[in-house]
Amino acid sequence: MKKKNLIGISLISIALASCDTTPSFHIKGEISGTENEILYLEHSALNGIEILDSTKLGSSGKFDFKQPQPESPDFYRLRIGKNVIHLSVDSTETISVSADVKNFSLGYSIINNENNEKIKELVTKQAQLQERVNLLGKTSLSITQLRDSVSTLIQEYKEEVKRDYIYKHPNTSYAYFALYQELNGYLLFDPLTNREDNKAFAAVATSLNQAYPHADRSRNLYNTVIRGMRNTHKPVTKEIEIPEDKIQEASLIDIPLRDVNGNLKSLTAQKGKVVLLDFTIYSGENASAHNLLLRELYNKYASQGLEIFQVSFDGDEHFWKTAADALPWICVRDPQGVYSPFINLYGVQSLPTMYLINKQNEISIKVDGKTDLNERIKQLL
Repeated sequence: MKKKNLIGISLISIALASCDTTPSFHIKGEISGTENEILYLEHSALNGIEILDSTKLGSSGKFDFKQPQPESPDFYRLRIGKNVIHLSVDSTETISVSADVKNFSLGYSIINNENNEKIKELVTKQAQLQERVNLLGKTSLSITQLRDSVSTLIQEYKEEVKRDYIYKHPNTSYAYFALYQELNGYLLFDPLTNREDNKAFAAVATSLNQAYPHADRSRNLYNTVIRGMRNTHKPVTKEIEIPEDKIQEASLIDIPLRDVNGNLKSLTAQKGKVVLLDFTIYSGENASAHNLLLRELYNKYASQGLEIFQVSFDGDEHFWKTAADALPWICVRDPQGVYSPFINLYGVQSLPTMYLINKQNEISIKVDGKTDLNERIKQLL
């Protein structure tokens, strides 16, 4: 009787296991040249590396790891000894990897997976940069010459990566991966003290925050950008200079313009709310960083009665619609661009320009670099 019960329990366990419908991803493939090597699958988490699974490779070198699907794009790595292959996963995909144990970190191949192919490109370029820096260290250059030469190499590398991998496709996993590349154990990009590097982080943060607003990586990247912007102690720079002969003082006048869905939105219709009126241009190089600041304010005060009324002067309507589509506040566009009459009526001298409007539809202040927006908004609410 006991034997039958044990058999029954075993059959139930097998049945339950076969019914497992948890969404998962696979990383599988073959490592040639192995001699009973241990292959690890690790999670490159925000707080460090976590070992998820391991297998002892046989003579065939074949392996197959299975893990639950991440809630948002995430990063993993295969490791043998100190050598690693970096991978990104964003769905229930199957990633096929082939490699040779002797050139594990650079000689691997992945088929039909753009994110991971681009990550391999970045890893290869970083290795080439490291090699060039190492060679410089073997020359007879003075310390000053060596420092300047290394700085030039790093700057050229960063410009190439920003141009070809980050700004070109900021919504990809490989753009995020590019932000955290290292040289001699130090991050190549410094978002906390380098204003230009912070812009690259802001571009990726904006895209990631729109697609995955609740993901840990989204929040971490967003907070990094905000800290960096505060550290530099510089207001958002001017994007467009408006001729002085087009400027005059004006009081609150309604702004009836259409949003990305073609719906007519009115500034005065927001009476009863505190409104941050923002004249801007999405195609400016600081637009991503500027919108991240607005998002921080909106997330904090929207539930208490704050509205953002953002007026774009972008000439390219399609670009504006794409950029503004996922933003949670009111986004309208003036098709007359920088020749808009509102530039004249509201005394806009540079973009972005912001005003705080109280609940009675009255302009409270024109925001400048010294304005404590958090404090001012709380006073009006």
